[in-house]
Amino acid sequence: MLHKLKSFGLTWQLSITLIALGAVMEPSEAKTLFWARSSDVQTLDPDAYNEGITHAFNVNIYDSLTAIDRDGKIIPGLATEWRLLPNDPTVWEFKLRKGVTFHDGAPFTADDVVFSFQRVTAPTSGLRSYFDDVVSVKAVDDYTVWIKSKNPNLPLINDIWAMWIMNRAWCEKHGTTAPQDFKSKEDSYASTHENGTGPYRLVSREPDRRTELVAYEGYWGKKDAPLDVDRIVYTPIQAAATRISALISGDVNFVQDVTPQDVPKLEVNPALRVSKMPEARTVFLGMNIGAKKLTHGQADGNPFAHLRVRQAMDLAIDRKAIQSAIMRGLSIPSSTIQASSLPSFTEALKTPTEPNIDEAKRLMSEAGYGNGFRVTLDCTNGGTVNDERICQALVGMFAKIGIQVSLNVQPPGIIWPEYTKKNTDFYLTTWGGATNDIPYLKNLVHSRGTWAAINYKDARLDAEIDDLSSITDQGKYVKMVSDVWEKVRKEKLYLPIHQQVLVWATSSDITPEINVSNRTFVRNFKLNR
Repeated sequence: MLHKLKSFGLTWQLSITLIALGAVMEPSEAKTLFWARSSDVQTLDPDAYNEGITHAFNVNIYDSLTAIDRDGKIIPGLATEWRLLPNDPTVWEFKLRKGVTFHDGAPFTADDVVFSFQRVTAPTSGLRSYFDDVVSVKAVDDYTVWIKSKNPNLPLINDIWAMWIMNRAWCEKHGTTAPQDFKSKEDSYASTHENGTGPYRLVSREPDRRTELVAYEGYWGKKDAPLDVDRIVYTPIQAAATRISALISGDVNFVQDVTPQDVPKLEVNPALRVSKMPEARTVFLGMNIGAKKLTHGQADGNPFAHLRVRQAMDLAIDRKAIQSAIMRGLSIPSSTIQASSLPSFTEALKTPTEPNIDEAKRLMSEAGYGNGFRVTLDCTNGGTVNDERICQALVGMFAKIGIQVSLNVQPPGIIWPEYTKKNTDFYLTTWGGATNDIPYLKNLVHSRGTWAAINYKDARLDAEIDDLSSITDQGKYVKMVSDVWEKVRKEKLYLPIHQQVLVWATSSDITPEINVSNRTFVRNFKLNR
């Protein structure tokens, strides 16, 4: 069923509801992956925007010093080995892979790593928080790099994937030495063009319509990766029913975000393959705790600033009902926003808060909001599985304790940037993919966090998060990070709902490598011919 169309006139076109993609001529015998997802890649600039859908696509174009396997384990990437220097534990030494070239043919060297660090820590970078503790990156020789931190930094090895390697000369030539300013909706050469070292290179980019990649003949990892797919055509299809119809009809052969309600009919279709795996991702609610009053609602002051209100809202959420009725069992209700793959996670954290409407009403009354209040809930449609349906269910749950919720439902590309601007009072969001706790805490909890739209400010908590990077004893690190998470949970800084279970669907002749991070390493897809 994988498309192998001759070039003498056969064309493909998505069904009429898939907005005028137009007919595309297929190369002779091209092994093409027609990949559909609920929303588009937001930018090709790997440093501009820290968002899962964008990362999942860009891993096919750009590499980092390290990579992760399907279970989230760190493995070699553009670095073949690494160590902390015995005489200076504040320095990580990386030995770089030789013989690697960028898509324009330029050789990869240590100078590109130094430049990539300067770029990822620039003011417009969406990933700079991963490297707050790093003070310098030094090229010892063409294939050796030293990364020095303020203190010994064991967790850094888990975050080094966030430094995507870009070519200095290419960026200087095209005026993109700093990342695209995504918050300000700036366009740049790097947002629509690329020059990575990854397995696929860009052919064309039409934002919100279609992006095409082809296999890079000079890819350094060809010996280890199947690289069975010659060509990738990525199409955003927002409506779940349309995505599934396109898969069943053969117009696409890979859908990454299958909704739970569609799983049964796909599993019994012999022409299709369904793959499942728990994802290192949590869906949760955030509240503007730090504001003096609501800007998107009606209330005396700011009800979210009161712990009793947050506790009441936690008690109003029926997570098991969401799991059963909306997620069809394909979720894991949780009492924490930590992913189960994190070092600090324990099985006890899977036990969700049980709903208790009477107790929630009592807490609302004690907080001075016995008559409730009105607020707008910002919600994506296509940012995570069944997000709009989850938000609709939450409206009814909160109404039981007097909170009148209006929904503002928008595509992720519109609504997520508002979160980074802190232009929200109440919102549904998701976070995942990281292999250690610090990115969660720095981005979501720290007062300077890029995604910390809760506006919570606690100097002592900030200091505790800052200190985590300097802990060299693993047992002490897990204890300290667990203490921070317990405060997040006790103070109800976020209201967790569940962890997702990934569901990918492909044509039966494709075996994808599904993984806990939900990143789409097409190089590892196998074609069963």
